[in-house]
Amino acid sequence: MTNNAPASRHSRNDTGRPLLTTPFTARTEAREVIEGVDLTGRRAVVTGGASGLGAETVRALAEAGAEVTVAVRRPEAAEPLARELARVDAAGTVHPAPLDLSDRTSVDAFVRDWRGPLDILVANAGIMALPERTLTPQGWEMQLAVNYLGHFALATGLHPSLREAGSARVVVVSSGAHLNAPFDFDDPHFARRPYDPWAAYGQSKSADVLLAAGARHWAADGITANALNPGYILTGLQRHLDDDTMRAFGVMDDEGNVAPLPYYKTPAQGASTSVLLAASPLLEGVTGRYFEDNQEARIVTGEENPAGGVAAHAVDPGTADRLWDYATEALRTP
Repeated sequence: MTNNAPASRHSRNDTGRPLLTTPFTARTEAREVIEGVDLTGRRAVVTGGASGLGAETVRALAEAGAEVTVAVRRPEAAEPLARELARVDAAGTVHPAPLDLSDRTSVDAFVRDWRGPLDILVANAGIMALPERTLTPQGWEMQLAVNYLGHFALATGLHPSLREAGSARVVVVSSGAHLNAPFDFDDPHFARRPYDPWAAYGQSKSADVLLAAGARHWAADGITANALNPGYILTGLQRHLDDDTMRAFGVMDDEGNVAPLPYYKTPAQGASTSVLLAASPLLEGVTGRYFEDNQEARIVTGEENPAGGVAAHAVDPGTADRLWDYATEALRTP
């Protein structure tokens, strides 16, 4: 399947705007959504790109010719991927680089060291369901710090480089877990309310969608930003889940063997929506939207108890602007 087929637009969101659809499906792999696309000369950063969805995103972008920086806490973990892609004809160069999203000093250093334009930023790294409330030195709840605040600092810090590219894309990997967890402006770090691992994770993923919605103001700089739900995939993201939780999800048997359920995706399938948003011509000029299974998702409300879609609280422009201001102020605090 090539990328020459035009995107079609049918159905409508609550805004009355037609939803964007593509010829791809939930089972399409990352390489397929940009088959025939030449990214030679384009530069990309993929956070958490050493394994799982991130690695498949790096593979697809690099094999299309992009120069990719794999931004990870342990750069040595990305070296095997860099060596693998160095053996692929016409692939772009892959550079591992240190980045700890929970550490403001590390994010600032990455931004300071970056030189030249940046065409694609994929905010892919994340952590999920930490069993205990954990804080950064700034007093930020760790899931919010890594999944959202660190990426906000990275994106805003790299804004001049994204603007310099002239037509840049920001891709934010969220999750369906955002549906039942609006951002709590009164207590975002669980200082007063009881800590709940899934509420903290869901809140951070609502914040991720709101990051893309808030970045609509960058459209005048030639920068688009969109968020996505990659779907159910077994990756290192589940490393903090205990065996009982894995069994409750149905992906571990009594002997401790882990296997995906039939509706789970492979990492290559899960990464396809990230790559679609990052590089497909079908998304040219599209910004501030949320996608799943390579299609734009409809807006849903809490009363619907939805299995998919994007929550109204995560795409509300006023909430997005309020969160942008909150994060900007948080980053000013020593």
